[in-house]
Amino acid sequence: MRIDRLVAAEVAALSRSRAKALIEAGEVSLDGVAVYDPAHIVRPGARIGVRIPPPLPPAQPAAAIPLDITYEDEHLIVVNKQPGLVVHPAPGHHGDTLVNALLAHCGDSLSGIGGVARPGIVHRLDRDTSGLIIAAKTDEAHIRLAAAISAREVKRTYLAICWDVPVPRIGRIDRPIGRHPRHRTRMAVVARGGRAADTRYRTLFDVNREVSLLECQLGTGRTHQVRVHLASVQCPLVGDTLYGRARTPSAKLHSSLRSGLAAFPRQALHAHQLTLTHPVTGSALRLEANPPPDLEQLVADLQAARQNSPAALDQTAHKRHL
Repeated sequence: MRIDRLVAAEVAALSRSRAKALIEAGEVSLDGVAVYDPAHIVRPGARIGVRIPPPLPPAQPAAAIPLDITYEDEHLIVVNKQPGLVVHPAPGHHGDTLVNALLAHCGDSLSGIGGVARPGIVHRLDRDTSGLIIAAKTDEAHIRLAAAISAREVKRTYLAICWDVPVPRIGRIDRPIGRHPRHRTRMAVVARGGRAADTRYRTLFDVNREVSLLECQLGTGRTHQVRVHLASVQCPLVGDTLYGRARTPSAKLHSSLRSGLAAFPRQALHAHQLTLTHPVTGSALRLEANPPPDLEQLVADLQAARQNSPAALDQTAHKRHL
């Protein structure tokens, strides 16, 4: 067997790329002699030594940004991310991201994922999407979490407020997503060159068929997936100016709901539930997080408007008559 494959298979906390890097750095020996070729074939009976050096300091600075922690142990951490917080450092965001906050919070408990001490974030949320996001503290947890997400074994459920009502009210959007052919900063449902994308949804309720509260479950994790899929069925998210357009709520809606919808400053999307098997202990985890105050208020306004809508009042009167 190749020595990089063998080291990665026998040392659970190492990925194959990390094993290759250790070999090329002279940290792996075969019968007491350093091996530098990851493709070197190992014969039965050989003795292999692996030295894992302390992780290098992270390239990004730690930043004391408050975190709403839903779950944490020595292997992983789950954060209820606030809207407006960027996940990874990017142009314009070098020290004020979730990665910077996790570096400050976790400190020395982080393993050297890829040789550098950093949180292993295995999935992303858009800057203005709130909700649950997982980060691994160890290589072993990172590798197993990434594999579980790839195998669709991690259930991610979102709350979404969209315009109109999807048809059917419960369904599945199975359309490939790729880079928009003309607007390169956007994603789109594309006929060619896209990646498979799967979103299942159910309509929890609607108000006057003008605005709906949905629950969406991701089968895949493409960039902007829920936003693109809902826009593709003419039900863009409230507040999503990238995939929707500015819309004036009708006079049929209550004034407080109208003003809340018109002024909502971001896409109305919240990752509210995660269900997974712990990557190390094997225990079942089912985690939930309430929406942030702005979205929580909008949901409350929707519920109040629904209870006072003519359709709801007619249904109540009909039940009383029966």
